[in-house]
Amino acid sequence: MKLIALGMLAIAVQPLDAAPVAAQADFRGETISIQIGYGPGGGYDTYGRALARHYGRFIPGNPNVVAKNMPGAGSLRAANHIYQLAAGDPVDIGLFSASTAVEPLMGNDQAKFDVGKFGWIGSMNQDISFCGVWVSPGMPTTFPDLLKKGGKELIFGSAGPAAISHQHPLVLKNVLGANIRVISGYQGQKQVNLAMQRGEVHGACGLFASSIKAQWMPNVKAGELRLFLQMGPKVSNEFGPVQNVFDFVKAEEDRKVLEFHFKQTALGRPFAASPNLPKNRLAALRTAFLATMKDPEFLADARKLNLDIDIATADEVERLLAGFASYPKSVIDKAKAAIGR
Repeated sequence: MKLIALGMLAIAVQPLDAAPVAAQADFRGETISIQIGYGPGGGYDTYGRALARHYGRFIPGNPNVVAKNMPGAGSLRAANHIYQLAAGDPVDIGLFSASTAVEPLMGNDQAKFDVGKFGWIGSMNQDISFCGVWVSPGMPTTFPDLLKKGGKELIFGSAGPAAISHQHPLVLKNVLGANIRVISGYQGQKQVNLAMQRGEVHGACGLFASSIKAQWMPNVKAGELRLFLQMGPKVSNEFGPVQNVFDFVKAEEDRKVLEFHFKQTALGRPFAASPNLPKNRLAALRTAFLATMKDPEFLADARKLNLDIDIATADEVERLLAGFASYPKSVIDKAKAAIGR
């Protein structure tokens, strides 16, 4: 397998004999922080805080678990922070986007990490991503409308270059020819949504199905937010018929470029610890994560928040990341060009 920028991925994470070593870890009296790579109120924030409310009950020593927001550069700030922690530092867990995880592969020299060395813990859901526009008179509301030559250019808001809210509309523009311009700098999708309502931007991509159900269903049902395209390894009709991005691609290499970018949604919102965290402590956190995901009290809380729970284990996260790195160089180069790299 050709691992390009994720060089150590296939070998860096060795199987952890969780049963014996997890019993040796003790977090008694400690505070574990979940550093959420986006601002308050969005989908990442909701998932991160839901985990924080229940996680400590399953970690040896029952430490205090707190959720904090560390927005910046589409969650790149949080990823860099987690990677640089030393073994003796207080334990922080990062929650950042899948697109951020593959930033080294995209040639981003601000991504100060080797993704294969993170202590991956898992993801709470494997999601589907949508693009939507805020409906107003004369506003294009279908993807074919955005492909018309000479048509109206729509402005999409994003959290920063590493976020899918930034990258997905650029892929639509640069690979499929959509009339889209992207403005970055918002803390997260909640802020982009508010910008749509104020008329600062026309639309947004990277709208996870779970976030739509948890936060934006009133806007969708009222016809204010029109979902016009979906992308990812799965197809959903839960918001009515929404066209799939793969129906618009013709060349096989372009299809692979779209797969590279849009299949990342299968990672959902992954959690990771520092590569310097001792193995017995990482094993304990992984075991506790899986136990939390099965806990009736946690699941009841998730239902109240309309959160989909469809986990990816640490091993599954690692395999998905290795799969992205195995694409041919020609596809990687086009994938970089598609997001302006």
